[in-house]
Amino acid sequence: MMATKFKVLLVEDDPSLGFIMKDALESSYDVSWFDDGIKAQEAIESQPFDLCLLDIMLPNKSGFELAEIIRVKNKEIPILFVSARAMEEDRIKGFLKGGDDYITKPFSMEELKHRMAVFLKRSQRQAGENGGMKIGSYVYEHSLLKLKRNDHERKLTRKEGDLLYYLSKRKNEILKREEILIALWGKDDYFTGRSLDVFISKLRKYFAEDQNIAIENYHGVGFLLKIVG
Repeated sequence: MMATKFKVLLVEDDPSLGFIMKDALESSYDVSWFDDGIKAQEAIESQPFDLCLLDIMLPNKSGFELAEIIRVKNKEIPILFVSARAMEEDRIKGFLKGGDDYITKPFSMEELKHRMAVFLKRSQRQAGENGGMKIGSYVYEHSLLKLKRNDHERKLTRKEGDLLYYLSKRKNEILKREEILIALWGKDDYFTGRSLDVFISKLRKYFAEDQNIAIENYHGVGFLLKIVG
């Protein structure tokens, strides 16, 4: 019996690029292509997807707006922005809106496929992981991407959860920046480094209520998840 393909949402308003991307991906994935933000929103609200590829500059509704809609519905699904907007503030905004990766145009289709495969394999693997991980006064359930403290519960995005899991598995140990970037982003460059800083800041805010937890920055080296007691 033929295996079911992953369902990919592709939102790209350039007809030539959209056709090329769909054509290149549909041998491996079930690709739904939309060239308009409203049409994409209707699809998001009516059917499940395993991964989303979002352009930013779209008719009627931007990729940033779509990412926010997706994150309300699903915290786990990987979101990859694919955009001609290469400025640092656009990349950072993309991650703050819930994106897991940001690819600038022009790009290599092979690189895109590789990044997609990394996220999808990670999603599959983590879906089978059970049990909670104690982090100070919090409990983190990686398979569900849930961070709990007392009666409060927060659902993390896939990238937030991946980073927290990676730090937690080696708590009280300094992890090199390049090691984290290669493991979670698949590459080590300036932009992925800035993305890592954004996610570190978000995790720090999530643990703000427990003063025994700190994510320490060792300048020029890396990070350490410090848990006292």
